[in-house]
Amino acid sequence: MVQESKKTMIAFSEEYILQLPEKHPFPIQKYKLIPEKLLEDNVIKLDNFFAPQKIDLSIVELTHSKDYINRLINLELSYQEIRKIGFPLSKELIDRELIITQGTLDCCFFAMKNDISFNIAGGTHHAYRDSGSGFCILNDIAVATNYLLKNSYVQKVLIVDLDVHQGNGNAKIFEHNENVFTFSMHGEKNFPLKKEVSNLDIPLPDKTSDKIYLELLKENLPKIINDFKPDFIFYISGVDILEGDKFGRISVSKEGCQLRDRYVFETAKKYNLPVTVVMGGGYSKDINQIVDAHCNTYKVAKSIFQ
Repeated sequence: MVQESKKTMIAFSEEYILQLPEKHPFPIQKYKLIPEKLLEDNVIKLDNFFAPQKIDLSIVELTHSKDYINRLINLELSYQEIRKIGFPLSKELIDRELIITQGTLDCCFFAMKNDISFNIAGGTHHAYRDSGSGFCILNDIAVATNYLLKNSYVQKVLIVDLDVHQGNGNAKIFEHNENVFTFSMHGEKNFPLKKEVSNLDIPLPDKTSDKIYLELLKENLPKIINDFKPDFIFYISGVDILEGDKFGRISVSKEGCQLRDRYVFETAKKYNLPVTVVMGGGYSKDINQIVDAHCNTYKVAKSIFQ
């Protein structure tokens, strides 16, 4: 019998590319440029992409409060709430969030079938149960995690958050859930000012280099897996750890970032754990550096899983 080949599926929708005010700090165009470069470099083909639809609100309600969801849908957030999120509130923005969240959930099932999957967007780890923050409105990983656990698709979930900012929303949402382990390596002095308590937090001083960063990751990730014994991994692969990132304050090189990704993927494969990857942040002054760093994550994954 010929074994069916596995295909890495990637969530992408044109709705990811929202119109933002001029000089807005969020590099929204990266969501257009990443798939273009991956295709141009022949890393993937068009049939690796799928376009998610909007997620059903009943699934979102497993994580977010009904009041918050209703006020989002009806565009009734206060000025203070909108300012805390950092995006101008609009129907297009809310639709985008619902599509991104469904994309992450869809990716989970592709990962369970094909070992790994990607959402071009996602990683909205600053969103709490009843509020948004830091460019995050709905917490896509929390929504997907709660759905998988409630319906017994998985038993234990490990969230590996290597974005430069602490995954405070996930830490708070899952603080009493013994079936979810939140692991965050992040800038000690970076946003958010008030950190939550993850299952394991590794605060990094400014200017942390490749050597220290990778040593800490290699010291802790296998130990977490051996002790917690997850059967699914979410990986937030933010590239805002790169030296020169506007919001990062960490000094990891592009090569160091690739080594980080390689270690996470090789570890997941070693333990036979499906992994869904979401992009997280990246705010280098040159958008091409952001795009290249994100694309390297896909290239590393391809070298390991295909």
